[in-house]
Amino acid sequence: MTSFEDAETEETVTCLHMTFYHPCQEEKMMFRCLNFSKREQVRADETAKFGRDSNVCRYSLMDARVSRIQFALQFYRKLHSSEYCFEIKNLSKRTKLTVNQTELGYLNKIDLPWRCIICFGDYQILAEIHEGESVDYFETHLHLAEAPILQERSLPSLQPIPESGISSSIFLCQDKSPTEMDENEP
Repeated sequence: MTSFEDAETEETVTCLHMTFYHPCQEEKMMFRCLNFSKREQVRADETAKFGRDSNVCRYSLMDARVSRIQFALQFYRKLHSSEYCFEIKNLSKRTKLTVNQTELGYLNKIDLPWRCIICFGDYQILAEIHEGESVDYFETHLHLAEAPILQERSLPSLQPIPESGISSSIFLCQDKSPTEMDENEP
C-alpha cells in the first residue's frame, strides 16, 4: 500500500460565503476592517458577531449607524441529523434585520437559508452556505460587491387607475389634460 492509500480521508469544511454591499462604500470605507482576501476559520463553538465594536465583533463594520453588535451567526448541527446549519440572531435594539423578506426584531432568530439576502439599514449581504462535514470549525469567505445585490424594483404608479383600466397618466404623457366625463355619456 502506498502512503496515498493510508492517508486519512480529507474532510470538507462548511463555508459561508458573504458578499457585502453598501451604496457609500467608496466614500466611507465601512468594510475596511473585513478580510476579503482569504477564507477564515471559525471554531464551531464560537459565535460570529458582526457590528461596529471591534472588541466584541469578529467582523467589524466601520459605521456609526451600525449597532455595537448588529447580528450574530451560530453554527450548529440539527438534532438527530448530520446536517449543519447556521442560525442568525438580530442583536440590535435600534435596527430590524431582514433575511429574505423575514423581518427580525431584537433577539429574534431564524435558521439561515442556504442562500439568502440579509439587509439592515443600507447594508445588503448575500449569504451562501457551501456544505461540509467538519464538526470542529467552519470557514467564512467574504466578498465585496460593486453593485447592489438587491436591484431596485420599479414601484407601481401611485395614481389611481379608473375602472375602465385606462390610466390617466397615459393621456398626460401625450400633453393632453384629462377631462371629466359623466358616466352616463356614451
